[in-house]
Amino acid sequence: MADNKRRGEDADDDRLNDEVVSDGADDDATDADEPVTRGGTATRERAKADSADSRSKTRTDGEKVGLFGRIARFIREVVAELRKVIWPTRKELLTYTGVVIAFVSVMLAIVALLDFAFAKGVLWVFGNPS
Repeated sequence: MADNKRRGEDADDDRLNDEVVSDGADDDATDADEPVTRGGTATRERAKADSADSRSKTRTDGEKVGLFGRIARFIREVVAELRKVIWPTRKELLTYTGVVIAFVSVMLAIVALLDFAFAKGVLWVFGNPS
């Protein structure tokens, strides 16, 4: 158990051995023969293939998206993000609203009392002008 927590040169780090580099001679190997990498890291072979695919799918620098295209993309992204939101139930919403109103009321009372006390203190120190 202590070996898993050690870092440095003497640590038994198997992650270095998980990476598979293909030189092209062993193309008939199946995916089952490749070791599973930890943490979702990709092998060099897969990274090269993915980068080649992504270059063909992306826009070139010469193409520009118009104003309406950018606005449409923004709205699509906003809708996609709003779908990921975990919306509270009605009961949770009422509870959260009550907590916020109670907290603001308490803070308002504290500030009002401090304001009143400091105003009385200033009038006591400097005297009443009338």
